[in-house]
Amino acid sequence: MKTFIAVDIGASSGRLMKSQLVDGKMTLEEVHRFKNGFRKVDGHERWDIQALIKELLTGLEKVKKSGIKECFLGIDTWAVDYCLVDKNGDCLADPIAYRDSRTDQAINEFQKKMSLETLYAKTGIQLQPFNTIFQLFVENRETLATVDKILLIPDFLGYVLTGKMVTEKTNASTTQLLNVATETWDDELLDLIGVSKEKFAPLVEAGSILGQLQSDKFTNYDLPQTTVVTVATHDTASAVIGAPGEGEDWSYISSGTWSLLGTEERQANASKVAFQENYTNEWGANHTIRFLKNIMGMWLIQEVARQQEYEYSYAKLADMANQSPSFQQFIDVNDSSFLNPENMIIAIQNYCKETKQIVPETPAELARCIYDNLALCYATELEKLQELTHKKIDVLHIVGGGSNNKFLNQLTANVANIKIIAGPSEATAIGNVVMQMVASQTVSSISQARHVIGRSFACGTYKPQENTSDVLTAYKKFLREQTKKQ
Repeated sequence: MKTFIAVDIGASSGRLMKSQLVDGKMTLEEVHRFKNGFRKVDGHERWDIQALIKELLTGLEKVKKSGIKECFLGIDTWAVDYCLVDKNGDCLADPIAYRDSRTDQAINEFQKKMSLETLYAKTGIQLQPFNTIFQLFVENRETLATVDKILLIPDFLGYVLTGKMVTEKTNASTTQLLNVATETWDDELLDLIGVSKEKFAPLVEAGSILGQLQSDKFTNYDLPQTTVVTVATHDTASAVIGAPGEGEDWSYISSGTWSLLGTEERQANASKVAFQENYTNEWGANHTIRFLKNIMGMWLIQEVARQQEYEYSYAKLADMANQSPSFQQFIDVNDSSFLNPENMIIAIQNYCKETKQIVPETPAELARCIYDNLALCYATELEKLQELTHKKIDVLHIVGGGSNNKFLNQLTANVANIKIIAGPSEATAIGNVVMQMVASQTVSSISQARHVIGRSFACGTYKPQENTSDVLTAYKKFLREQTKKQ
């Protein structure tokens, strides 16, 4: 029986998940979990890449100790960040995190050289100050001159294991350097930021065999014989693969630190309207397009919990919010003030003060404010998504860790007036495994795998229970007024 190991690393934690196909159903078991996060080094917020490598190997050693002598393995992480690799194959320094302030003015500087609408027409990628194109735009020129290869985080980890360098397409699309028409690097954009095409490893499709783990490089670890698969290495791409959607009239929210709301499409939509609405066309597995909106998701409640030194669990905060009065204030959850504030509680309170609204003070009020406005944002963007895709969406699949939040699920069903299927919560790891199964010919296709997912993991169903259309109308009016003030 084949064993598949999903290495799934997010902004706050990572884990190794073991999966097998037993009697037509996928099993999923956590083998190893570890913390992740950035910290300030040399004036920048940086990821500890060596710590991630150590945790990956520690987890793989646990796999061997569990009795697995041979396995497949795939790696997915967050997008846009990268390692700068020298000619010796070493990472020059710990990679800078996307929330670092170095790109705060990058978009303004970039558009002095090219209009943002032209950039979008070329790439179809949503404008975010932390996109790789803007990170490289402000990257130290002397450092770049010494670089042999630029590897996105999961590709770098795969290289460490196998010695082989590739650039996986689902993640590469988030760099905003790939052209949607030519489906390769855009020469004009590379020239503009001063980076040659040769600094990137060859582009490969999700589901490609990368190579064998070089065990002789890691003699301090007792590791299984491992075939490394280049899966859909962007965690959102994996999460979408792990959604048990059927047909075409469904959409998804990959709910975690970020909330990614969108649909699977066959063609990119880089229209002026899509640009104005700041939708993105990230590449998916099997030549699909993830047409989606990037929403500041559970990051807000994560930071509120952190500022309160985790006195309340996320489940407790949701329960407290449920007992608190609803829709007391409107906030734009995507406002830049919430991207990486020193104190999220103060940021939310200041936003409410500046917009002359009731200021949430207690943990319950803060949680209610966040969940109310996430639901309102989801509903608003779902309407826009249907307009942009000319689809009538019947079902919204919420996958990822946020799918466990029953309160937010029901609130979203009410506000968006749509049926919600919540789960699986481990969709990212499941999607990671699916691409390993496709690569190893254990399943024939992603479509077949989604049927397997539906049989393997229990999901919750939420239907609208109350009409909140008046609140949604008021929220959209509030957003329009804030836009006019900017």
